[in-house]
Amino acid sequence: MQLGKVHIDLPVALAPMAGVTDMPFRVICRELGAGYTVSEMVSAKALLFNNAKTYDLLKIDDRERPTAIQLFGSVPGELAAAAKIVEAQGADIIDFNMGCPVHKIVANGEGSSLMLRPRLAYEILAAMVDAVKIPVTVKCRAGWDDDNLNAPEIAELAERAGVAAITVHGRTRGAFYSGKADWKIIKAVKQAVRIPVFGNGDIWTAEDGLRMFKETGCDGIMIGRGAEGNPWIFSELKCRLAGKEKFPQVDLDTKFALIIRHLTDLVAFKGEYIGVQEMRRHAAGYIKGLPHAAAFRNEFFQVNTKEEFCAKLAEYKTILLDKQ
Repeated sequence: MQLGKVHIDLPVALAPMAGVTDMPFRVICRELGAGYTVSEMVSAKALLFNNAKTYDLLKIDDRERPTAIQLFGSVPGELAAAAKIVEAQGADIIDFNMGCPVHKIVANGEGSSLMLRPRLAYEILAAMVDAVKIPVTVKCRAGWDDDNLNAPEIAELAERAGVAAITVHGRTRGAFYSGKADWKIIKAVKQAVRIPVFGNGDIWTAEDGLRMFKETGCDGIMIGRGAEGNPWIFSELKCRLAGKEKFPQVDLDTKFALIIRHLTDLVAFKGEYIGVQEMRRHAAGYIKGLPHAAAFRNEFFQVNTKEEFCAKLAEYKTILLDKQ
């Protein structure tokens, strides 16, 4: 697949998730088969104010390429200027956020609230496309609510603005992350435009991903929460899309080795205190479904150093091995 001049070797991407898709996790997902990765969302306005922490979100490791940096905002001129900064910082793709349902984002007229203002959305996307040479993509929701399922209209405007691809999350803003994603709206978007369409929402297993391809006709899929604690979902999809029916189960040694690697990378990238705090959430995902996971999840949330975390992990692994 091509997004502009960027080659995507597998039409399966890591979706942007605030507090999750930082550089260490993106590198892991790319190494395990993701075709490309998308950053946490970045405020265009904060970039223009030269906010140091916001600039940290633009850091990319060559091992994760191709990488998209996702911008959010609501002022065409600001987003065009921010897009130029992102391009200069080395991003391969720029994604625009029209899907975030969080109140403080929506209250500022950003994120999924732009589903209610198609004309402004078009102006933003056109300004960003005109400002840079790298591909611009957009991620949106099915619509604002069940009475306003206008993703096909947004997609047509995005195509007219010159975007390289669109990702559609099958939920409305009103649904947040509850209920079931409506994949029919993804199919409707695919039928409305010629640019690549990525489907997103309720892909928890490789089988779900294959089913989305089949039911919607989408060109690619984007996996968010289904990759938390299970970045091997990309490896399995790569295997299945290559025609292989079976993917080997991830054993304890492999899983626990990746947890330690993820922790180490987070600590190196963000420092021990923040790295350990953020790894707590990731650890909960990695051990989900294992025996005694609930008890050890609570214990992981009590540790504050890398040494404590590794000791607790070793204790848990010993218990699991004894049960085998």
